[in-house]
Amino acid sequence: MTVVHPIARAWITTGGTGAQNYDEFADDAEITSIVEANPHSALGIEMPHRAPGSLGKSFLDALPDAVARLAEAKADGSYTPAEQVVVLYRISAPGEESAYGLWAMVDTDQISTRADEPGLVIRNEDVFIAKVRERVALAEAIGHLLSPVLLLQTGKGDELHAALAAATDAAGAPAATDVDQSGRTHAIWLLGPGPAQDELTALAGGGDLVVADGNHRSLAAQTGGFPRFLAVVTTPASVAIQPYNRLVSELTTTPDELLDRLRAAGAEITPVDGPVDVPATGGVVHLYLGGRGYAVTLPHVGAGRLENLDHALVERLLLRDALGLDPGDKRITYVGGDYPASWLVGEVDAGRAELAVLVAPVTVDDFVAVNLAREKMPRKSTWFTPKARAGLVVAELPH
Repeated sequence: MTVVHPIARAWITTGGTGAQNYDEFADDAEITSIVEANPHSALGIEMPHRAPGSLGKSFLDALPDAVARLAEAKADGSYTPAEQVVVLYRISAPGEESAYGLWAMVDTDQISTRADEPGLVIRNEDVFIAKVRERVALAEAIGHLLSPVLLLQTGKGDELHAALAAATDAAGAPAATDVDQSGRTHAIWLLGPGPAQDELTALAGGGDLVVADGNHRSLAAQTGGFPRFLAVVTTPASVAIQPYNRLVSELTTTPDELLDRLRAAGAEITPVDGPVDVPATGGVVHLYLGGRGYAVTLPHVGAGRLENLDHALVERLLLRDALGLDPGDKRITYVGGDYPASWLVGEVDAGRAELAVLVAPVTVDDFVAVNLAREKMPRKSTWFTPKARAGLVVAELPH
């Protein structure tokens, strides 16, 4: 028996509803602008308090607006229903290898967060519980899941990749397409019951599934008691890891004192000549504060892989020890790889932040090794691309 299943009742976009996932933004004002420009965007349902017409309401107070927007989208033909389907998924762009995935439902009881907890779905990062509660409240209010968990098939990845490529090539015209903010085309095809569906669900569930994106959504499924969650099962050949940087809006000390505290902790600090960018390789992080850039080598502790990842060192030595900030502090903004280093530097120069922390991407080898050891990645440390697009396939929760 596979842990990957068809979607019992799906709602498939007819176009125009696709959206970046709710947690891909460094500034929530961007969400408002996107929904204002495209009222059909799934972001208006996923983040109801950021949609025009609901501004000023809290997330919970705006949930009735989310219910109304989804009902309207169904009624006006933005979505069409389908039953017992999986959905083939291809993401393509000129000059890039195509990425493939399978939209399906995955058993929640398979989630494992430590070595002694059985399960094929490995969740790999610490989470912010307030965000989990919001996802639970939204799902319970609207009775649907709009944003998928991205799962990396580590056991049968090559076979799944080949099978999905062949299936999409043979599938004819897609049911719908959507172009994202990076110019990538997201295409989907429905696949109903039969041998082809059985083969793909077996491959998709044929080995350990690592949560590449959607740690909060997967925990929300557990917290909310949902027996299955909406996922896109993808392959290692379909993804890359980009930088995941940090902005600190307000320092708790002066720039000079911060640098002195880091030196006292054993860090080596060298001024950066020229533009400040993301480090080419791990082992050093770049800071930008007070109009200057610095290359900082943070001291390692012990020989363990996990605690010496750059993101773990930044969280412990820079944010916690030197600045006294908890990772969930509202002064810290986690900025994904869609935003270039120049944008972060610009935020500091404009006075909207006081510190930019630029961190080299985690390697796929490190990511897989940490997960298979059932250890947890530092918060917001892996920005996988391409991202699965929200609002293309919606799963109705059982009543």
